[in-house]
Amino acid sequence: MSEEETLTEHAHLVSVPGWLSALCRVFAGIGGLTLLAMMLVTVASVTLRGVVGQPIPGDFELVEMGSAIAIFCFLPWCQVSGGNVLVDFFTQKAGPATNHLLEALGDLIYFAIAALLMWRLIHGGMEMREYGEQSMVLRLPIWWSFIVIIPAMALLTATCAATMIGHLRAAGK
Repeated sequence: MSEEETLTEHAHLVSVPGWLSALCRVFAGIGGLTLLAMMLVTVASVTLRGVVGQPIPGDFELVEMGSAIAIFCFLPWCQVSGGNVLVDFFTQKAGPATNHLLEALGDLIYFAIAALLMWRLIHGGMEMREYGEQSMVLRLPIWWSFIVIIPAMALLTATCAATMIGHLRAAGK
């Protein structure tokens, strides 16, 4: 392979509105703080179990809810920063316009999936609130986590639309 050939190793980044990127960063920060809280709960629970033989009751429930919140909060940042997995085996020698068109297609599919998930999460969260679904040990309402998860999915949906538009514009240049 000559040095003149450039191969894609990651997504081609496109510009998105500054407010959108900043909001994705805020949600990623919320996800990071949630991970930190989960780590502290886990360390405290393991320490208490070892020292006094009594872990924090429901620690696994807190980590479970925190994991869901953290994952959904990181998705928009992953999308806006081009951090999603990209398989470029067949397109590594394709031109930038082709790669941008293919990434726009991928963003369109991701947009549709994110919108579908957001729609179903809204209905699921409302049903969990209506039926009073709670965690087993701590009796925490499950729908509380949806207060953060649904806006994170809405942000992911908006981010997918913005990156798709950016890729279409870049392909047209």
